[in-house]
Amino acid sequence: MKTSASSYKTLGLALAVAALGSGCVGTGPNTQNGALSGAAIGGLAGAIIGNNHGHQTWEGAAIGAAAGAIVGGTIGNNVDHQQGTIYTSRQEATTDYVVQQPPPPPPQPAPAVVYARPAPSAVWVDGYWAYDGRGYVWVAAHWEVPPPNYRVYVRPQWVHRRGSYVYVRGYWR
Repeated sequence: MKTSASSYKTLGLALAVAALGSGCVGTGPNTQNGALSGAAIGGLAGAIIGNNHGHQTWEGAAIGAAAGAIVGGTIGNNVDHQQGTIYTSRQEATTDYVVQQPPPPPPQPAPAVVYARPAPSAVWVDGYWAYDGRGYVWVAAHWEVPPPNYRVYVRPQWVHRRGSYVYVRGYWR
């Protein structure tokens, strides 16, 4: 079976676009910027090399852009992880408990003794009664360092939704 040069060009272009797209879909802004910058620099270098190697400018540009996007995206992703600039959801994925009638309220919490803050960014979280589906469990007051880009802790609470009560665990926003 004979394969034409245009088939190779089409395949090369498709692979380059796929690599560029995968490099741009990252976990943070530095990943995306790195992939785009790498693709631009790699594409330019590849075009020059391809042109000097038998007038294969487009093929060289496509291969260079793909390689640059992967390398630039990888470097940017590393920076995102170091700086904590990772895109995440606004609410932590947790299991909510749904009941027809909320259980009787737990006893009042005991006063807590506030101890030294372990880190400058730590936030004091008052003690509370958590619900685990079987009953209440006391969670003692403590310091928590918020995840990157989050500063406010929303306490756990019961919410009335569609005729049932849902226990929503505490989360950062």
